[in-house]
Amino acid sequence: MTELKNSVDYKQIDEILAEYNHNKTSLITILQRVQSIYRYLPEEAMTYIGNNIEGLSPATVFGVATFYAQFSLEPKGKYEIKVCDGTACHVRGSMPVLDAVKKKIDLKNGKMTTENGMFSLETVSCLGACSLAPAVVINGKVYPKMTPDAVITIIDTILKENE
Repeated sequence: MTELKNSVDYKQIDEILAEYNHNKTSLITILQRVQSIYRYLPEEAMTYIGNNIEGLSPATVFGVATFYAQFSLEPKGKYEIKVCDGTACHVRGSMPVLDAVKKKIDLKNGKMTTENGMFSLETVSCLGACSLAPAVVINGKVYPKMTPDAVITIIDTILKENE
């Protein structure tokens, strides 16, 4: 299984900041790089960035991170599962697929990420794949015309690959 990183490596963040010359116009790219390391934006990292780029504050960094949907303030799993619940997907059965995923990866009480950091689950409004409804995306790969049984098979395959 995989584990989420729990502490911020300030040296690594310093290297990223230096690569972009501590330039505030590169904030989004810097945040993307940090998120790629931790699979989310740790509060400590955002505070550090805000304190180490001239003309920015931690509040500004938090504002940018919360404004853009691409950023997550919560840890995400190694495998990010997105289930579409747009109109076409919903009508064609995305909710039973979503429920099957939740049950299979044992997500409860509104959690988005499994305890072991292996999976994150997100419902999205549209994936732009209406003709493939219901669609699921796992780490960028689109799985068309999903059924509860099919999505469980995919998750079982991922689990076997990670044993």
